[in-house]
Amino acid sequence: MKKQIVVIGQGQFGVAVAITTANMGHDVMALDINERKVQQISSQVTHAVQADATNEAVLKELGIGNFDIAVISMSSRIETNILATILTKKLGVQYVIARAESELHGSILEKIGADRIVYPEWETGTKLAQGLTLIDVDDYMPLMKNYGIIKFTAPPYLLGKKLSDLELGYKGKWQIAVFAILRGEEITMNPRQSEAIKENDVLIMAGQHDKLEQFLAEAKKQDIEENAG
Repeated sequence: MKKQIVVIGQGQFGVAVAITTANMGHDVMALDINERKVQQISSQVTHAVQADATNEAVLKELGIGNFDIAVISMSSRIETNILATILTKKLGVQYVIARAESELHGSILEKIGADRIVYPEWETGTKLAQGLTLIDVDDYMPLMKNYGIIKFTAPPYLLGKKLSDLELGYKGKWQIAVFAILRGEEITMNPRQSEAIKENDVLIMAGQHDKLEQFLAEAKKQDIEENAG
């Protein structure tokens, strides 16, 4: 369902949120006090506005209260971030997501009514650390401690092998679930065990971190041994 989203603050984080949500088909207003930043993103979102997000009258004039979601993404001045959060909630935005730089900052945002607090730098660092040993993986998303989802382009040592050959699946040796295989413009959800992996396939799998790591290492080792033989 299409949402009305305002992203306040067009630093790297704000720009990423604004462009991504616009590409997803949502109506996005990118707001920043810096004219240059507004001009740079204007062609990639529904609306781009130069405005002071701490001015209640300006936000009212822009109809901020009619938006479904507000993302408060500025980080350089904490007081500006906090005031923008207060005003968007006061003006009636249904759901406010605010960026925090520290636990103290986050606790303040929570107390003034932010519906969700995000810590981009911490979350990125944590995600990198948790997926650090999964060398051939394109992306890793932790779900809970020692458990996550991986996305990766099938390496040479998996090509031609069936999922059953690799002992994948809930009941397989590794207890790794294969959610989907992306093949060009097509996607196969919950692929059958008889599905063979082809060149350039992108696999989405979930399992315990150590099992994912062991599976990739053993598959690579077996491929080397087969080629050597």
